[in-house]
Amino acid sequence: MRIVAVEEAFSIPGAIRQEEVIRQHMAVPEEIKQEWFRRLDDLTELRLADMDANGVDVQVLSYSTPGVEVIEDPAEAVAAARRINDYLAKAVAAHPTRFAGFATLPLQDPKAAVAELRRAVEELGLKGVLYNDHVRGHYLDEPQFRPVWAELERLGVTLYLHPAVIPADNWHVFDGYPVLVGPSWGWTATTGAHALRLIYGGVFDQFPRASVMLGHMGELLPFQMARLDSRYDQVPAEHRLQHLPSYYLRNNVYVTTSGVMSHAALLGAVHAVGADRVLFSIDYPFESSAEAVAFLRSAPYAPADLARIAHGNAERILGL
Repeated sequence: MRIVAVEEAFSIPGAIRQEEVIRQHMAVPEEIKQEWFRRLDDLTELRLADMDANGVDVQVLSYSTPGVEVIEDPAEAVAAARRINDYLAKAVAAHPTRFAGFATLPLQDPKAAVAELRRAVEELGLKGVLYNDHVRGHYLDEPQFRPVWAELERLGVTLYLHPAVIPADNWHVFDGYPVLVGPSWGWTATTGAHALRLIYGGVFDQFPRASVMLGHMGELLPFQMARLDSRYDQVPAEHRLQHLPSYYLRNNVYVTTSGVMSHAALLGAVHAVGADRVLFSIDYPFESSAEAVAFLRSAPYAPADLARIAHGNAERILGL
């Protein structure tokens, strides 16, 4: 069975000057961090061997968090994004049957981000965008980002909304429990809330053909759909959308499996949003390719449905 994995990270040493300091403060055992960094910085030897060993045909590459969103100076962010996208496009061109890519955008300057999005897709051949949650505390439902959504819609490409390693703010409920801040819960809570801001903020009413991709089984939003709908009748009339919240989760959101190797969760996500909107992802190198592929191959689906999740949806949505 052909396998396409769609949230697979890489990095470029020195591309973002703030990156090394942020990496040093990551609350992860040093030996694990060093193995991650070794694999992030590699695009051929280690990565292709891992793909071959586990039957992964294609990785859709994206720049690892912390990304350009941590850069304060807009001009510096523009330069970094261009460098990263050029590097990624060359890597894809060198291995066109094994790699595709998501662009990074300098959203500190929305006008420049629109220009870079157009260049990345139309000139470099990248398949969409991955962004790490917030733009120095700003969220993508805000008015200054509407031209970016217009260009995403025009180009017909998706934005993968990924968690950020640096939070926009600190939640008191996490005090004393650092395990809650990151991937075990905090990232899901904040990224899922950002996606809901896009919905409730009317982004998809204004741009009905725009879409976002959410990892980690849709940051758990597929399992909250009934609750979102049941409480929607309390929303004041002047803030109502054209549809119930679940409509947008079924029509403007794609879900990937990254980091959630649970058949119960996969069954629930597919039941909630449909088999045509769920895509396989590993979250390499932060998760085990062997475990993720074993989870996929043993999923309780007929071959045709499994093939859609494994590769068909990615090929259709990303134009692979």
